Amino acid sequence: MRLKALFACLALCSSTLFAEQTLSIIKPDAVENGYAGQILAQLEQEGLKISGIKMVQLDRAQAAEFYEMHQDKPFYSELVTFMTSGPIIVQVLEGDNAIQDYRKLMGATNPQDAKPNTLRAQFAESKGRNAVHGSDSEDAAIREISLFFTPEELF
Repeated sequence: MRLKALFACLALCSSTLFAEQTLSIIKPDAVENGYAGQILAQLEQEGLKISGIKMVQLDRAQAAEFYEMHQDKPFYSELVTFMTSGPIIVQVLEGDNAIQDYRKLMGATNPQDAKPNTLRAQFAESKGRNAVHGSDSEDAAIREISLFFTPEELF
């Protein structure tokens, strides 16, 4: 496991020494509803650089690993089922304050509480189908990016 953490750190450090990185996911609901292009455009308009991107279909094991910190919560099973229900688009975003800037752009988890013009206010269906995910800390970003990207896939 320590090698995996070291690999994740190297992945983050390899593309830039100064810009912060975060993982962004366009979830199955937003992909299915055709919002991916609008979301990606808004990321770039807000000054976030996309340094890696791909479309993937998670299986249950991958979704369970990604959301392992929630395994004891009542919504865990529903979340895993939702995240495996269709393709997702994962991207690594860079910027001076990428984590904080992206979380502000995402808006509140519940779209009814999200400020206007945030991604969730515009594209989310509900608290459970909330269109996007973003890392909530540097440690989470390192872990999450390493689950989806190798250093060679980041530019």
